[in-house]
Amino acid sequence: MDAFYGSVEIGGTKQQLAVHDGNGKILELRTGKFPLPNGAIDVLSWIEANFPPLLAKYPVKAIGVGYGGILETATGRVLLSVQVPGWQDFPLKDWFEEKFGLPATVVNDTVCGGYAELNLGSGKSCRNFYYTNIGTGIGGAMFIGRRTYDGVGYGGVYMGNTYVADYTSDKPGAVKKLEDLCSGTGIEHRLRIPGRVPETSMLYALCGGKTDQLSCYELKKAAEAGDDFALGEIDSFARTYGVSIANFITLFSPERVAIGGGVANLGEVLLQPVRKYVEQYVFVSAKRRYDIVRCELMDENVLIGAALYARDGFQALL
Repeated sequence: MDAFYGSVEIGGTKQQLAVHDGNGKILELRTGKFPLPNGAIDVLSWIEANFPPLLAKYPVKAIGVGYGGILETATGRVLLSVQVPGWQDFPLKDWFEEKFGLPATVVNDTVCGGYAELNLGSGKSCRNFYYTNIGTGIGGAMFIGRRTYDGVGYGGVYMGNTYVADYTSDKPGAVKKLEDLCSGTGIEHRLRIPGRVPETSMLYALCGGKTDQLSCYELKKAAEAGDDFALGEIDSFARTYGVSIANFITLFSPERVAIGGGVANLGEVLLQPVRKYVEQYVFVSAKRRYDIVRCELMDENVLIGAALYARDGFQALL
């Protein structure tokens, strides 16, 4: 009998459920984007209502969960979510096993995305591989000898929560979290500051002057059209992001860095300056011994990775 695995993606703005075959292929998918006035309770209620009909159609062997926050890996107990209230000290693995009567493996969502890329996407030819996503926040996942680096058991490589020079501040020595500057949320927050986007920029025309509605999608369109302001904006955060990647490569020397998340949809207008700054700042030991690519599985990689962790279990961890 073929093996089937369930997967769950728990995020700050989007929730997803799926069933996969034993190779990670998605057979059926359910997606929900809805307000979370009650935080974690709303997410759990949606899963409880929508997962059973999906699971009933297949003889699912185990469930993998990609959770958007910090957790204790061995127990699947949530420490916290930066974006959604109500998750503090929540026994997420136990909840899934009690509700659905199946073994569950709970892993950070970025790590799930990286594990999918390692096995089926941009990292499948690599022994040492780094995956980072730029979305609502910025995450990271490192694979050493094709096994997941998990630190002391609470995950590792939280690159978005490292501090960098704050290029938006006039205060000498100011620092800020990388994800506050370079995440999709941070980028869009700056674009929406009243008066920041000049009326001469294509960005201003694209939003009809309603700059409080600008997104990374318009930023990409303007940059690809050669708009100076858009290109300068991307260059600024690409430099900070590139310095962080260069530091990471200097420390861990992965063969490949793959970038995912919604902001990766900017494509080459983002990747080109990132590559330029990484090569400028990386230590000589790693120069020209790595490459930087956009991930291949994109929006499906968290679900696929969660299913693969359900299949492979904790032997995948370092």
